[in-house]
Amino acid sequence: MTKSSLKNCTGLHVVAQTPFRADGALDLDSIDTLSAFYYGHGARGLTVLGVSGEQGKLTPDECIATAARFIAAANGHRIIVGVSSPGLAQLVTVTHQVMAEGADAVMICPPRGTQTDDDLMRYFDEVFACIGDTPTVLQDFPVHSGVKMSPTLIRRLVEAFPQIGVIKEEDLPSITKITRLREELGTSVRILTGNNGLYLPQELARGADGPMAGFSFPEMLSGVDDLMRNGDREGAHDLFDRYLPLLRYEAQGEWGIAIRKEVMRQRGAMECAALRAPGPVLTALDRAEIRSMIDRMGLEFKFDNKSAA
Repeated sequence: MTKSSLKNCTGLHVVAQTPFRADGALDLDSIDTLSAFYYGHGARGLTVLGVSGEQGKLTPDECIATAARFIAAANGHRIIVGVSSPGLAQLVTVTHQVMAEGADAVMICPPRGTQTDDDLMRYFDEVFACIGDTPTVLQDFPVHSGVKMSPTLIRRLVEAFPQIGVIKEEDLPSITKITRLREELGTSVRILTGNNGLYLPQELARGADGPMAGFSFPEMLSGVDDLMRNGDREGAHDLFDRYLPLLRYEAQGEWGIAIRKEVMRQRGAMECAALRAPGPVLTALDRAEIRSMIDRMGLEFKFDNKSAA
Protein backbone atom coordinates (compact mmCIF):
# COMPACT_ATOMS: atom_id res chain seq x y z
CA MET A 1 0.00 0.00 0.00
CA THR A 2 1.00 3.63 -0.53
CA LYS A 3 -0.55 6.94 0.32
CA SER A 4 -3.30 6.17 -2.22
CA SER A 5 -5.01 4.23 0.57
CA LEU A 6 -5.36 7.54 2.43
CA LYS A 7 -6.56 9.63 -0.52
CA ASN A 8 -10.15 9.49 0.76
CA CYS A 9 -9.18 10.26 4.36
CA THR A 10 -11.63 13.09 4.90
CA GLY A 11 -14.21 13.94 7.51
CA LEU A 12 -14.12 13.16 11.22
CA HIS A 13 -11.49 10.72 12.45
CA VAL A 14 -11.90 10.70 16.21
CA VAL A 15 -8.82 10.43 18.39
CA ALA A 16 -10.18 7.59 20.49
CA GLN A 17 -9.86 7.29 24.23
CA THR A 18 -8.36 4.13 25.66
CA PRO A 19 -10.72 2.62 28.25
CA PHE A 20 -9.31 1.29 31.52
CA ARG A 21 -10.83 -0.36 34.53
CA ALA A 22 -10.62 1.23 37.96
CA ASP A 23 -7.53 -0.82 38.77
CA GLY A 24 -5.72 0.45 35.66
CA ALA A 25 -6.14 -2.70 33.57
CA LEU A 26 -7.19 -2.34 29.96
CA ASP A 27 -10.95 -2.57 29.44
CA LEU A 28 -11.03 -4.18 26.01
CA ASP A 29 -14.77 -4.89 26.23
CA SER A 30 -15.53 -1.16 26.38
CA ILE A 31 -13.76 -0.69 23.04
CA ASP A 32 -16.83 -2.20 21.38
CA THR A 33 -19.29 0.26 22.93
CA LEU A 34 -16.84 3.12 22.48
CA SER A 35 -16.43 2.35 18.78
CA ALA A 36 -20.20 2.16 18.28
CA PHE A 37 -20.54 5.50 20.08
CA TYR A 38 -18.03 7.20 17.78
CA TYR A 39 -19.46 5.74 14.57
CA GLY A 40 -23.00 6.54 15.67
CA HIS A 41 -22.00 10.18 15.97
CA GLY A 42 -20.46 10.61 12.56
CA ALA A 43 -16.89 9.30 12.74
CA ARG A 44 -15.59 8.00 9.44
CA GLY A 45 -12.64 6.46 11.19
CA LEU A 46 -10.64 6.43 14.40
CA THR A 47 -7.11 7.28 15.38
CA VAL A 48 -6.25 5.00 18.27
CA LEU A 49 -3.28 5.26 20.64
CA GLY A 50 -2.81 8.97 20.09
CA VAL A 51 -1.57 11.36 22.77
CA SER A 52 -5.01 11.72 24.35
CA GLY A 53 -5.43 7.96 24.02
CA GLU A 54 -2.71 7.59 26.68
CA GLN A 55 -0.46 5.62 24.34
CA GLY A 56 2.61 6.47 26.40
CA LYS A 57 1.21 4.55 29.39
CA LEU A 58 0.76 1.25 27.51
CA THR A 59 3.25 -1.53 26.94
CA PRO A 60 3.90 -2.55 23.31
CA ASP A 61 1.79 -5.69 23.82
CA GLU A 62 -1.06 -3.59 25.24
CA CYS A 63 -0.81 -1.22 22.27
CA ILE A 64 -1.17 -4.12 19.87
CA ALA A 65 -4.07 -5.65 21.82
CA THR A 66 -5.87 -2.30 21.98
CA ALA A 67 -5.42 -1.63 18.28
CA ALA A 68 -6.55 -5.15 17.41
CA ARG A 69 -9.79 -4.73 19.35
CA PHE A 70 -10.56 -1.39 17.67
CA ILE A 71 -9.82 -3.01 14.29
CA ALA A 72 -12.17 -5.88 15.08
CA ALA A 73 -14.93 -3.37 15.91
CA ALA A 74 -14.26 -1.12 12.90
CA ASN A 75 -17.13 -2.42 10.74
CA GLY A 76 -15.62 -0.94 7.60
CA HIS A 77 -14.35 2.28 9.15
CA ARG A 78 -10.74 3.41 8.84
CA ILE A 79 -8.39 2.68 11.75
CA ILE A 80 -5.16 4.68 12.09
CA VAL A 81 -2.82 3.60 14.88
CA GLY A 82 -0.43 5.94 16.67
CA VAL A 83 2.98 4.25 16.81
CA SER A 84 5.22 7.16 17.80
CA SER A 85 8.02 6.13 20.12
CA PRO A 86 11.36 7.50 21.32
CA GLY A 87 12.93 4.30 20.02
CA LEU A 88 12.79 3.13 16.42
CA ALA A 89 12.71 -0.55 17.37
CA GLN A 90 9.39 -0.26 19.23
CA LEU A 91 7.85 1.87 16.49
CA VAL A 92 8.77 -0.72 13.87
CA THR A 93 7.59 -3.70 15.93
CA VAL A 94 4.22 -2.15 16.77
CA THR A 95 3.75 -0.97 13.18
CA HIS A 96 4.28 -4.43 11.73
CA GLN A 97 1.96 -6.00 14.28
CA VAL A 98 -0.95 -3.56 13.94
CA MET A 99 -0.76 -3.62 10.15
CA ALA A 100 -0.86 -7.41 10.30
CA GLU A 101 -3.99 -7.09 12.46
CA GLY A 102 -5.64 -5.03 9.72
CA ALA A 103 -4.94 -1.36 10.50
CA ASP A 104 -5.30 1.01 7.56
CA ALA A 105 -2.39 3.29 8.44
CA VAL A 106 -0.10 4.42 11.23
CA MET A 107 0.51 7.88 12.64
CA ILE A 108 4.04 9.03 13.44
CA CYS A 109 5.23 12.14 15.27
CA PRO A 110 9.00 12.73 15.12
CA PRO A 111 10.74 12.22 18.47
CA ARG A 112 12.52 14.83 20.50
CA GLY A 113 16.08 15.30 19.35
CA THR A 114 15.26 15.47 15.63
CA GLN A 115 15.71 19.21 15.47
CA THR A 116 17.21 20.10 12.09
CA ASP A 117 15.78 19.45 8.65
CA ASP A 118 18.62 17.03 7.97
CA ASP A 119 17.88 15.19 11.23
CA LEU A 120 14.24 14.81 10.24
CA MET A 121 14.99 13.62 6.72
CA ARG A 122 17.43 11.02 8.11
CA TYR A 123 14.94 9.92 10.75
CA PHE A 124 12.14 9.26 8.28
CA ASP A 125 14.55 7.63 5.88
CA GLU A 126 15.34 5.13 8.67
CA VAL A 127 11.66 4.74 9.54
CA PHE A 128 10.50 3.94 6.03
CA ALA A 129 13.49 1.69 5.39
CA CYS A 130 12.02 -0.43 8.19
CA ILE A 131 8.25 -0.13 7.67
CA GLY A 132 8.28 -0.04 3.88
CA ASP A 133 5.15 1.15 2.11
CA THR A 134 2.96 1.42 5.23
CA PRO A 135 0.44 4.26 4.73
CA THR A 136 1.37 6.99 7.18
CA VAL A 137 -0.09 10.07 8.84
CA LEU A 138 2.59 12.61 9.72
CA GLN A 139 1.73 14.34 13.00
CA ASP A 140 2.92 17.94 13.27
CA PHE A 141 2.51 18.62 16.99
CA PRO A 142 5.47 20.63 18.31
CA VAL A 143 3.82 21.45 21.65
CA HIS A 144 4.00 17.73 22.41
CA SER A 145 7.10 16.67 20.49
CA GLY A 146 9.28 19.76 20.70
CA VAL A 147 9.98 19.34 16.98
CA LYS A 148 9.27 22.16 14.53
CA MET A 149 8.62 21.28 10.89
CA SER A 150 8.30 24.08 8.37
CA PRO A 151 5.85 23.78 5.46
CA THR A 152 8.83 23.55 3.12
CA LEU A 153 10.27 20.64 5.10
CA ILE A 154 6.90 18.88 5.15
CA ARG A 155 6.75 19.21 1.37
CA ARG A 156 10.22 17.65 1.16
CA LEU A 157 9.10 14.77 3.36
CA VAL A 158 5.95 14.17 1.31
CA GLU A 159 7.93 14.22 -1.93
CA ALA A 160 10.61 11.89 -0.56
CA PHE A 161 8.23 9.47 1.15
CA PRO A 162 5.01 8.83 -0.78
CA GLN A 163 3.80 6.70 2.12
CA ILE A 164 2.81 9.98 3.82
CA GLY A 165 -0.76 10.58 2.70
CA VAL A 166 -2.09 12.74 5.54
CA ILE A 167 -0.71 15.58 7.63
CA LYS A 168 -2.23 15.94 11.09
CA GLU A 169 -1.69 19.64 11.61
CA GLU A 170 -1.46 20.88 15.21
CA ASP A 171 1.23 23.54 15.03
CA LEU A 172 -0.17 26.83 16.33
CA PRO A 173 -1.37 29.02 14.76
CA SER A 174 -2.78 26.09 12.83
CA ILE A 175 -4.86 28.21 10.48
CA THR A 176 -1.86 29.99 8.98
CA LYS A 177 0.11 26.73 8.84
CA ILE A 178 -2.72 25.12 6.87
CA THR A 179 -2.68 28.00 4.40
CA ARG A 180 1.07 27.58 3.93
CA LEU A 181 0.77 23.83 3.56
CA ARG A 182 -1.87 24.19 0.87
CA GLU A 183 0.46 26.56 -0.97
CA GLU A 184 3.31 24.03 -0.71
CA LEU A 185 1.36 20.82 -1.26
CA GLY A 186 -1.76 21.74 -3.18
CA THR A 187 -4.20 18.87 -2.77
CA SER A 188 -1.59 16.11 -3.06
CA VAL A 189 -2.13 15.04 0.56
CA ARG A 190 -4.97 15.34 3.04
CA ILE A 191 -4.78 17.67 6.02
CA LEU A 192 -6.64 16.80 9.21
CA THR A 193 -6.61 18.99 12.29
CA GLY A 194 -6.30 18.35 16.02
CA ASN A 195 -5.87 20.68 18.99
CA ASN A 196 -9.10 19.33 20.50
CA GLY A 197 -11.10 20.89 17.65
CA LEU A 198 -10.76 24.34 19.18
CA TYR A 199 -10.27 26.11 15.85
CA LEU A 200 -12.22 23.75 13.62
CA PRO A 201 -14.41 26.15 11.57
CA GLN A 202 -11.47 28.38 10.70
CA GLU A 203 -9.23 25.41 9.91
CA LEU A 204 -11.82 23.93 7.56
CA ALA A 205 -12.22 27.31 5.88
CA ARG A 206 -8.46 27.36 5.28
CA GLY A 207 -8.57 24.03 3.46
CA ALA A 208 -8.41 21.27 6.07
CA ASP A 209 -10.10 18.03 5.04
CA GLY A 210 -11.65 17.30 8.42
CA PRO A 211 -10.99 17.00 12.14
CA MET A 212 -8.81 14.41 13.82
CA ALA A 213 -9.71 15.31 17.36
CA GLY A 214 -11.31 13.98 20.49
CA PHE A 215 -14.38 15.54 22.12
CA SER A 216 -17.06 14.04 24.33
CA PHE A 217 -19.70 15.19 21.80
CA PRO A 218 -18.19 14.00 18.51
CA GLU A 219 -21.46 14.79 16.75
CA MET A 220 -20.44 18.45 16.96
CA LEU A 221 -17.16 17.76 15.15
CA SER A 222 -18.82 15.73 12.40
CA GLY A 223 -21.71 18.18 12.19
CA VAL A 224 -19.46 21.21 11.73
CA ASP A 225 -17.46 19.36 9.10
CA ASP A 226 -20.61 18.36 7.20
CA LEU A 227 -22.03 21.90 7.30
CA MET A 228 -18.79 23.45 6.10
CA ARG A 229 -18.50 20.84 3.35
CA ASN A 230 -22.02 21.76 2.20
CA GLY A 231 -21.27 25.48 2.18
CA ASP A 232 -23.27 26.41 5.29
CA ARG A 233 -20.63 28.39 7.18
CA GLU A 234 -23.12 30.22 9.38
CA GLY A 235 -24.73 26.97 10.42
CA ALA A 236 -21.31 25.46 11.12
CA HIS A 237 -20.32 28.37 13.35
CA ASP A 238 -23.67 28.27 15.16
CA LEU A 239 -23.25 24.56 15.91
CA PHE A 240 -19.63 25.02 17.00
CA ASP A 241 -20.48 27.95 19.26
CA ARG A 242 -23.15 25.95 21.07
CA TYR A 243 -20.57 23.44 22.31
CA LEU A 244 -17.67 25.85 22.84
CA PRO A 245 -17.83 26.09 26.67
CA LEU A 246 -17.37 22.34 27.09
CA LEU A 247 -14.89 22.10 24.22
CA ARG A 248 -12.74 24.74 25.88
CA TYR A 249 -13.13 23.04 29.26
CA GLU A 250 -11.84 19.76 27.86
CA ALA A 251 -8.80 21.45 26.33
CA GLN A 252 -6.81 21.30 29.56
CA GLY A 253 -4.26 18.62 28.89
CA GLU A 254 -4.56 15.39 30.84
CA TRP A 255 -7.10 16.87 33.25
CA GLY A 256 -9.28 17.69 30.28
CA ILE A 257 -9.02 14.06 29.14
CA ALA A 258 -10.38 13.04 32.54
CA ILE A 259 -13.32 15.40 31.97
CA ARG A 260 -13.91 13.95 28.52
CA LYS A 261 -13.82 10.35 29.70
CA GLU A 262 -16.26 11.12 32.52
CA VAL A 263 -18.76 12.74 30.14
CA MET A 264 -18.43 9.82 27.76
CA ARG A 265 -18.94 7.35 30.60
CA GLN A 266 -22.11 9.19 31.49
CA ARG A 267 -23.18 8.97 27.85
CA GLY A 268 -22.76 5.20 27.92
CA ALA A 269 -19.68 5.03 25.71
CA MET A 270 -17.49 3.26 28.26
CA GLU A 271 -17.89 1.54 31.58
CA CYS A 272 -15.24 3.41 33.57
CA ALA A 273 -13.79 6.92 33.25
CA ALA A 274 -10.43 6.16 34.84
CA LEU A 275 -7.14 7.32 33.38
CA ARG A 276 -4.18 5.04 33.87
CA ALA A 277 -1.84 6.25 36.60
CA PRO A 278 -0.23 8.64 36.89
CA GLY A 279 -3.18 10.81 36.03
CA PRO A 280 -5.81 13.08 37.54
CA VAL A 281 -8.84 11.79 39.43
CA LEU A 282 -11.98 13.93 39.36
CA THR A 283 -13.60 15.10 42.57
CA ALA A 284 -17.29 15.45 43.35
CA LEU A 285 -16.86 19.20 42.81
CA ASP A 286 -15.37 18.59 39.37
CA ARG A 287 -18.28 16.36 38.37
CA ALA A 288 -20.82 18.86 39.68
CA GLU A 289 -19.15 21.56 37.60
CA ILE A 290 -19.45 19.41 34.49
CA ARG A 291 -23.14 18.80 35.15
CA SER A 292 -23.76 22.51 35.65
CA MET A 293 -21.96 23.41 32.44
CA ILE A 294 -23.84 20.90 30.31
CA ASP A 295 -27.16 21.95 31.84
CA ARG A 296 -26.42 25.60 31.00
CA MET A 297 -25.53 24.61 27.45
CA GLY A 298 -28.94 22.98 27.08
CA LEU A 299 -27.59 19.76 25.61
CA GLU A 300 -29.99 16.84 25.31
CA PHE A 301 -28.16 14.65 27.72
CA LYS A 302 -28.98 13.63 31.27
CA PHE A 303 -26.31 12.48 33.70
CA ASP A 304 -26.91 9.27 35.59
CA ASN A 305 -26.40 8.94 39.32
CA LYS A 306 -23.56 6.39 39.27
CA SER A 307 -20.44 7.26 41.18
CA ALA A 308 -17.56 7.98 38.83
CA ALA A 309 -14.72 5.51 38.62
